[in-house]
This record gives sequence, structure tokens and C-alpha cells, in this order.
Amino acid sequence: MIPWLLCGLGLVILLLAGDALVRGAVNLSLRLGVPALIVSLTIVAFGTSAPELLIAINAVAVDADGIALGNVVGSNTANILMVLGIPALIATLHTSQCDSRKSYVFMLVASLLFIGLAMCGTLTIWSGLILLAALTFFLADAFREARAHRKTCCGEADEDLLEGLEGLEEADPDMPYWRIGIYLVLGLIGLPLGADLLVDNATIIARMYHISETVIGLTLVAIGTSLPELSTTVMATLRRQADVALGNVIGSNMFNLLAIIGLATLVGPISVDPEFLRFDLWVMLAASLLIVPFVFLKKDITRAWGIGLSGLYITYLVVLF
Repeated sequence: MIPWLLCGLGLVILLLAGDALVRGAVNLSLRLGVPALIVSLTIVAFGTSAPELLIAINAVAVDADGIALGNVVGSNTANILMVLGIPALIATLHTSQCDSRKSYVFMLVASLLFIGLAMCGTLTIWSGLILLAALTFFLADAFREARAHRKTCCGEADEDLLEGLEGLEEADPDMPYWRIGIYLVLGLIGLPLGADLLVDNATIIARMYHISETVIGLTLVAIGTSLPELSTTVMATLRRQADVALGNVIGSNMFNLLAIIGLATLVGPISVDPEFLRFDLWVMLAASLLIVPFVFLKKDITRAWGIGLSGLYITYLVVLF
């Protein structure tokens, strides 16, 4: 019973931490006059990807490459199908109001770059440096865009930003930085703590049923480490923050591929199971292409889309098992 109780505790921590991170990130965007999308692509995305980073490094250190790679690939698939699908069952995500085209293209390029490097059979330190260089380019571009926006707004939150955040409780352009910092710290600490607690105990339960390492990485660990993104996206959806929700998913997927695998290769090389090249990497890419209507065609993620995305993810899990 103890592993089950600890799993439940981890889930509660994840939900509370996700709420704190959304509050902190959105209010930070208000104070800085920076679009919430940019903040969610960076601070929120990095925070919700922290569990994947910790697990990947630990897995590579103990030669469990299947868990490390499966965790990232599985998480990216889950981020699109599950993390966007489940919140849409609760309320419509008004992604038609978001302009995430540039960041989405970055995500697709990162996915193709990752797949290309994986085709070599082993992700070496040189592969990691290439991925980290791509991450540096993305962060530099986001920083440049944030500075340009802030300069245009003279360092203050503009009317469009305030209007877009009016549905958020405690959205205050004058909120003290110390309070924003508390929200961000609670979120950034709580998310990896809750995910670690949940994944460790869920893995114990799974091994009781003799599930393979790669499948654990692609399913149980991937779902567990995607729960921060899910909790953050659910909270953002309830608070009518589609830009935070979509930016969180896109940014998290980029961090997973570029930062997590890039840093993990510094610990040791990561061998790529041929099964990833035959099936899982292409599922990840196909899932990424599914959000084209929401990014380029200005479609909202309605309940019908939520059912479709969630159904596809369940089908993927059934195929794996």
C-alpha cells in the first residue's frame, strides 16, 4: 500500500506546484511586460522538464539507456496527445488567440535534428553539443524577442497582455518580485519532487509485473514525468491561459530533446534501441504534426479534439503493451 500512497502524494504535489508555477510565470510576464507565451516557453518549460532531466541523467549514469531515451521520446508524445488532450476534455483551449508559429517551427526542427542524430545508433557527446548549441540559439532568440517586446512596451505590461491575462486569479502587474519568486520557487521545487516521488513508486509497482525497461521508459516514466506539464496545462486551461498551456508543451518538448538529452550525453553515450528508429521516434514526430491546425490554422482545441488526442494516446499505449 505504501507505494500507492506515495504515488498519490506525488500527484497532489504536482498539481499544487503546477498551479504555483503558472501564477508565478504569468505575473512575471506582467511585471516585465513580456508575453506570457515567451515566459512559458522558457521558465515554465524548463521547470516542467526538470523531472525528465533528473531521470535521464540518473538513467545514463547506471547504463539504463532505454529509460533515458524512452523517457524523453515518450514524454514528447505524451505532451502532445495527453497533456493537450486531457485539459481539452475539461474546457476548450483557445489556441486560436495564440501566435506560436515561430516556436512551433523551432520544435519541429529540434525533433528532426534529434531523429537525424539518433539514426547514427548512438548519441555521443558530440551529438549532445549539437543539441545544446541548438538550444542556445533558441534561448538567445527568445531573449531577443523578449527584450524587443519590453522595449516597445517601455517595460510595462501593455493593454493586450493585461486583457489576455484578465481571467487569472491574482494577475497583478504590480505584484512584488519576492512574491513572484516564491511562486516560481515553489513550482520549480515541487514539480521535480512530486514527479520523483510518483515515478519512483510507480516504477516499483510496474516491476512487480515484470515490464521491460524500454516500455517503462516510454510509458510509466514518460507519463509520470509528463504530469508536471499536464498539471500546469490543466491549471492554465482553467485560468484561460491558452498561451501558457501551448507554450509550455512546445517549450517542454524542445527542452526534452535539446537540453535533457544534450546534458545527459555529457554523462555518457546513449545507445539507441533500433525499435525507437522503427516506431517510437516517428510516432513522436507524427504527434507533433497533429497540432498544425492549432498553430497555423488558428483552430481551438475543443472537447472533440481532446477526445481524439486522448484516444490516440491510449491506442499508442495499447500497441506498446
